Amino acid sequence: MFNGLKSYLDSIRARDPAPRSRWEILLYPGVLAVGLHRIAHWLFEAKLYFLARFVNHFSRILTAIDIHPGATIGKNFFIDHGFTVIGETAEIGDNVTIYQCVTLGGTNPTNGQGGKRHPTLEDHVIIGSGAQIIGPITLGERSRVGASAVVMEDVPAGATMVGFKARSTLVPAEEWIKEFIPYGTTPDCEDADGNRVDCIEKLEGELAVMRAEIAELKSGASQTPEQTAFDLDPKKSGTGN
Repeated sequence: MFNGLKSYLDSIRARDPAPRSRWEILLYPGVLAVGLHRIAHWLFEAKLYFLARFVNHFSRILTAIDIHPGATIGKNFFIDHGFTVIGETAEIGDNVTIYQCVTLGGTNPTNGQGGKRHPTLEDHVIIGSGAQIIGPITLGERSRVGASAVVMEDVPAGATMVGFKARSTLVPAEEWIKEFIPYGTTPDCEDADGNRVDCIEKLEGELAVMRAEIAELKSGASQTPEQTAFDLDPKKSGTGN
């Protein structure tokens, strides 16, 4: 048990440069919340639902993190800071990292039954600050979700999702399979030829192309209705007999 706790604390220290010792990590709200959830989940599986909820509410008051007792959590789960909500049917794999203000939320069942309604996070997933992961979707192994993104569809393994509604940055997964990427956001995108470019530069280039196309359309439609009628009238244009 002690070796397991030591390994867990070391896994957090590898992802967070702030703590100076394992003792300091023990005071992290995310660590306390996960520890109390282990107790609440054991009570939930024993069908001691009131006690499980009691531990859950105590943990929420103490840490500002709300993890439903029914949620399934793997090894080395790290919630950096707090204010996170994790729903009842959420499933979290090993070595998952979640930053502050993240929601693993559910959708309303359409058939009147509860069922699976919260996300599944596979191993080594990273969720950035403020991201909202909604519904019974699956985030593949080593996928990343950028800060404040909203994800409502399955995410392929190794993909990075950004934006509202989240879209793929199309960064090749095989080039970004790393042990850990802080906040789950890669800095680069690709152009049409597959060359790596800065995402802002890529967007500015696409915007310039769109502006040129709009200007061309406007120049083609610059004739007034009177000019168009004149061109179409063979008598006025001098082309008629």
